[in-house]
Amino acid sequence: MAKKKIDEIELLRKVGILADLRDEDLRKVLAVSQRVAFKSGETIMHEGEQGETMYFFVEGEVDVTKNLTLKLGDRDFATAEKSMNKLSADKVSVFGEMSVFGPEPRSATITASSDCVLYSMNRAAFTKLCDDECKVGLSIVRRIAAVLCARVRKGNEDVLKLSTALSIALSR
Repeated sequence: MAKKKIDEIELLRKVGILADLRDEDLRKVLAVSQRVAFKSGETIMHEGEQGETMYFFVEGEVDVTKNLTLKLGDRDFATAEKSMNKLSADKVSVFGEMSVFGPEPRSATITASSDCVLYSMNRAAFTKLCDDECKVGLSIVRRIAAVLCARVRKGNEDVLKLSTALSIALSR
């Protein structure tokens, strides 16, 4: 049994936002999270559903997609799924993290594009961890904040590029 916990601690140590935590802190994270596996092709979360679980990304790759509404005619619209990104565990350490801070619907669909190993933590468990183990919670929140800030900056850059391209296209 102790071997299993050591292996799980080493798995969690691979997760960037948890990498600086001590073994005893990682044990506290393990106590309130569950190891979950998804096969390639399985959907992990659906855009628009109510979510309350974040996932620490240990192994694998996922596709991030969003629904896109297309205008087909004067009154006809269709919805298509648009691939936004491919994420891999060696570059991204967490997803679904916004759901532990509030009840808003999921912002994207996440589908396993390879077999994946994740650790899930729901909002109640995260809140309890933050309340009971303030230093551990603060460390995780700081890392999540850095991830979210980087995503907002990237989104801002993308919007600027698209706005510029649209402006050029419309001026012709």
